[in-house]
Amino acid sequence: MPIAPEALARLRDTDDAGRPCVPYVAAEGGSPLRCCLRPVAPGERIALVSYAPLRRWAAETGANPGAYDEQGPVFIHADPCEGPARERAGYPFSRAGALRTVRRYSAEGRILGGRLMEIPENPEAAERGFDAAFAEAFADPRVALVHVRAVEYGCFLYEVRRPGRDAA
Repeated sequence: MPIAPEALARLRDTDDAGRPCVPYVAAEGGSPLRCCLRPVAPGERIALVSYAPLRRWAAETGANPGAYDEQGPVFIHADPCEGPARERAGYPFSRAGALRTVRRYSAEGRILGGRLMEIPENPEAAERGFDAAFAEAFADPRVALVHVRAVEYGCFLYEVRRPGRDAA
């Protein structure tokens, strides 16, 4: 799941750290956009904002993540975009060799563990690896959602919810 349109509208004004959004034109491409789950293209108008995904989910569900409430930088389009492409091959931001953590959360917002993954060169193997990590996570009935994060920078990449409950 990308960042929800309602949250994006607020982030384009003030981010989750209380700072105003400061748009700029990307000189280089490649950074992951959380609004449409694709890389930035050079020349696009974007913003780097602070985002607290678990806090926003907890506000929707009544969970209390306590100290697990994290906030960190994410790239978004500075103006509304089309969102993710309907037809997309594979999982977003699956760059070969990248390290990802697949972090599991309970309905109360507590971390229930996770899995470290290195994305293989073969796209089909990468897909199978993510499928297995999500299947393993949701085999535990206590897991309500999963966050995929980049290990290199600790950035939130996207959320996966339990199938049947707003699944991605």
